[in-house]
Amino acid sequence: MCGHGSGFVAGVHMKGDLKTKIGVHRYLILSAMFLLLVAPLRSYAQPVKGKASQRSIRPVLVNTCVVTENVKRLVEFYEPILGQQAKWSGDDYAEFATGVGVLAIFSSSAQEKYIPGSAEAAKNQSVILEFNVADVDAEYGRIRGMVKTWVKPPTTQPWGTRSIHFRDPDGNLVDFYSLTPASQQTNARTVK
Repeated sequence: MCGHGSGFVAGVHMKGDLKTKIGVHRYLILSAMFLLLVAPLRSYAQPVKGKASQRSIRPVLVNTCVVTENVKRLVEFYEPILGQQAKWSGDDYAEFATGVGVLAIFSSSAQEKYIPGSAEAAKNQSVILEFNVADVDAEYGRIRGMVKTWVKPPTTQPWGTRSIHFRDPDGNLVDFYSLTPASQQTNARTVK
């Protein structure tokens, strides 16, 4: 329920009928503001090639949500790691804008309330949160003392990126990576 469809409108969690709570005029204004904020996201979506009747818009990943037993603890970990303050919406939800995407932190008890049985906190063993950074070695020096569990120190990968891997307090694997001159040349050739 993180973000989309979870009852969060313009950063405010609403319970009950929204129109009744804030009035029809304010509802229309909030709806218009929401559309103005969401409409630009469609520009990132790409049409799927095919027959005209089968054309659709490809999904665009804009939000990654980490479900946790302790929202405050994860937010306190990620704030210095990402170098920004989280935007809170109640006690159960916080998010970090990270360029085109959002890293959201959501309470497992709230997730259970909205979609029972859908997620277990601190059980991830298959997803990596990857962040592109300007200089992996500089980031390693900056966050070295903040991270308790290091998986891999600065390493140039066989595909040319330079990475560090560590775990957040819930055990989620995090990768900070930067492009090396070799990987940038490979990407330039691939794009052409």
